[in-house]
Amino acid sequence: MASTTTQGRFAGRSWRESLEPVVLPLGAVLSALVIFGVFCALAGANPLAVYGSIYKAAFGSWSAWQNTLIRASPLMLTALCTALPARLGLVIIGNEGALVMGGLAAVLAGLALGTSLPGGLVLLAMAVASLVAGGLWIMLAGALRHYRGVNETISSLLLNYIAIALMSHLVQGPLRDPAFVSKPSSYEIAEAAWLGNLPATRIHWGLIYGLVASALAYILIQRTTFGFAARTAGGNIRAARMAGLPVGKLTLAVCFLAGSCAGLAGMVEVAAVQKRLNESIVSSYGYAGILVAFVARHNPLATVLVSVLLGGILASGGILQRSHDLPDATVLVFQGIVFLCVLFSESLYGRLAIFQPRAARPDGAVASV
Repeated sequence: MASTTTQGRFAGRSWRESLEPVVLPLGAVLSALVIFGVFCALAGANPLAVYGSIYKAAFGSWSAWQNTLIRASPLMLTALCTALPARLGLVIIGNEGALVMGGLAAVLAGLALGTSLPGGLVLLAMAVASLVAGGLWIMLAGALRHYRGVNETISSLLLNYIAIALMSHLVQGPLRDPAFVSKPSSYEIAEAAWLGNLPATRIHWGLIYGLVASALAYILIQRTTFGFAARTAGGNIRAARMAGLPVGKLTLAVCFLAGSCAGLAGMVEVAAVQKRLNESIVSSYGYAGILVAFVARHNPLATVLVSVLLGGILASGGILQRSHDLPDATVLVFQGIVFLCVLFSESLYGRLAIFQPRAARPDGAVASV
């Protein structure tokens, strides 16, 4: 009888603990939908019609799906820039800066090599350059945190502005193509180094990069000794040091990998979309990646699904403007509402009685605590 009661207690504990990380983010998103609906109503639009338009623009047809997946590709990569360091207890928000540095490094590599090498090798060099540039950019924030105690959230945020300023300086100066007067841009990379599309679609190969990176990140964190050490350090850094774990090396390595993912997103935007570097690369994919990571609870596989959902919202900006007379920035308002709701839901973990584990009463029955 005691064994049966114990089994029931552990079954209840497992069920409740597994339900909480699903219900709270879902509740946060539903709350955001309600708040956004009120916002649309105050702006003079029918909330249900707005949601219908968002669905139509994001998932209503194969063409809409392609637009959604094109926007989801960089989100998958930039989300990992926040999700991976979070396993170490670090809050990195330098995604936009790493993306810009990755795009800048990719353009420099592409212009330097030009047509001297086959297009495939130039594209590979651009990818490597973007990985290294983005990785070093975020690793700098990790190094400042570990060796100097500088808050990584603030330092990575400020690095965003430095990266954007550096990119603007180079695009308006040494890299500027004189043919572009109104919109300063770099010279165009060779056509052989452009990142093509998947067969019979308008979706570029960046989608595959994002899917592969998310899968590899999940395996690294959940199925390797390196990932176990990183999760251990993130859970209790003092205990990790006492156990002899190289916390400093783990911090630098994880931050480098995180920044590399965002840097690769910059290369994808340059090689597949822009074909050159200009201010269009600062399209808030990095900041949106932060939202994706938090909604996905920093799970690399879950970032894929959340990226597709958010990509659909981003794809619907135009139709909201045309059909409902709402500003194109309405989707950014939606993102902000979702982010605030998700952050608020983070404070509820472990506080709601319905999700708390059950304990056995003295008479042997099972009761909530």
